[in-house]
Amino acid sequence: MKQKFNEIYEIAFAGFTENQTGICPKEFHPTQKKINLRMKTINDFNFKDKKALVRVDFNVPQDDQLKVTDNTRIVAVKPTVEKILNDGGSVILITHLGRPKGEVKDEFSLKHILGEVSAVLGQEVKFVDECIGEKAEQAAAELKPGEILLLENVRFHNEEEKGDAGFAEKLSKLGDAYVNDAFGTAHRAHASTAVIAQYFPSTKYFGLLMANELQAIDKVLKSGERPVTAILGGSKVSTKITIIENILPAVDNLIIGGGMAFTFIKALGGKIGNSLVEEDKLPLALEILGKAKEHKVKVYLPSDAIIAESFSNDVERKEADIYAIPEGWMGLDAGHKSRDQFNDVLLNSRTILWNGPIGVFEMSNFAGGTVALGESIAEATRLGAFSLVGGGDSVAFVKQFGYADQVSYVSTGGGAMLESLEGLELPGVAAINN
Repeated sequence: MKQKFNEIYEIAFAGFTENQTGICPKEFHPTQKKINLRMKTINDFNFKDKKALVRVDFNVPQDDQLKVTDNTRIVAVKPTVEKILNDGGSVILITHLGRPKGEVKDEFSLKHILGEVSAVLGQEVKFVDECIGEKAEQAAAELKPGEILLLENVRFHNEEEKGDAGFAEKLSKLGDAYVNDAFGTAHRAHASTAVIAQYFPSTKYFGLLMANELQAIDKVLKSGERPVTAILGGSKVSTKITIIENILPAVDNLIIGGGMAFTFIKALGGKIGNSLVEEDKLPLALEILGKAKEHKVKVYLPSDAIIAESFSNDVERKEADIYAIPEGWMGLDAGHKSRDQFNDVLLNSRTILWNGPIGVFEMSNFAGGTVALGESIAEATRLGAFSLVGGGDSVAFVKQFGYADQVSYVSTGGGAMLESLEGLELPGVAAINN
C-alpha cells in the first residue's frame, strides 16, 4: 500500500525543487485575475451638507428576545459613518435583516436592533418604519448634518431581491450620494446592493469596510509578499474546487485539511476507514494535485489523524497514520505530526489565507488541530505575515477561540469572500467600478 501511495505521490508532485525553507517561490502568473485597486472610496469625496445613502450589512445574529448577540458587522462600518459625519454630512443606513421574503414581519424589523446600532455608533440613530415612499422621504428630508437615519428592512419588499430598478430608483431619491459598505451582500445583484448605483453616476463610492475587504483579498491573489500559503479545510472538495483552481496561480503552498482531505488521501491509495469521503470526486482530487504541480504549488496533506469509532465527542479516540485508518474508525481531527508540519510551513509564510477548519472543532476533543493551526497563524502574524481569515466556520472559530485579534484581517463576508476567491466579479463591486 505504501509503495502504491508513493508511486502516485511521485507522479502528482514530480519536478518540485525546494529551497532551504521547503517552499517553492514562483513568479506572478500572467492569467491571474486582478482586483481593481484604484477604486472610488469615500475618501475621494467631501460629504459636507450631503445625505449619503450607505448600504450596510446589519444582518446580525439575535437571541430569543431579538437582542443582538454579535455586533461585529455594526462595528465594522463605524469608520465609514464617522468619516461622512465628520465631513459635515448625514447618513441614511440601508440594510436587510433575515429572510422575510417580501413580507412585513415584526421579528425582522430593524427597530429591534436600533438600540445596538445607536450604542455602537455613539449617538442616537433615528428610525423610520419604511424604506421608500412618503414617510421615508420625509424622514430623509428632515435629516440634519451630523445625524443618522436607519431605514426599515429593505427585504420587506420583494423588489429588493429581484433587483427591481423602480424600487432602486425610489431608494435613490432619499440621498445625494451612494456608498456601498456591505461586503457581506456584495455578491447579490439586489436593488440596494447593485442596481441603485446607476442612479448615482458620479457620486457612488466604496465604504472603508468594502475597500479593506477588497484590499485584503488582493493581497492574497495578487500583491501579497511571498511565500503565499492557502489553508483550505471543511468537509467537501466539491464546495472548494473553484476556489482551488483560481488561487493556484497565486499561491506557493496549499494546505488541505478537514473532511475534504480524506478524498485526497483515498485518491492517493490510502485506507481511510469510515472517514468522510466524496467517492465521485476521487478523480477530481488527483486532477487538482496535477494542476498544483503545473503551477509549482507545494501541496500539504495531513499525515496523521485523531480517529474515533463514531461522530461523537465522548468516545474512545486514538492517533493513526491517515493512510491506514482501521475499518470502523473515522478521522475527526489532524494529528500531531500534521500540526507540526503545517506549523513549519506557516512560520515560513509571508501571506496566509485560511478558509475552513481542519477538524471538528465544535467538539472539544477534536478541536486540537484547528486550535494548533490558529496558534500557528497567530504566531506567523506576529512575525510579520499578513493573514486573512474568511468563511463562516473559520470566522466562527477565531471569534470563539480568541484569535480574531491575532490575525491581520477577518472577513465580514462569507459568500462574497468565497466568490471573490473564485475569481467572480461581485455585482456590488462592479456597480461602483463601472
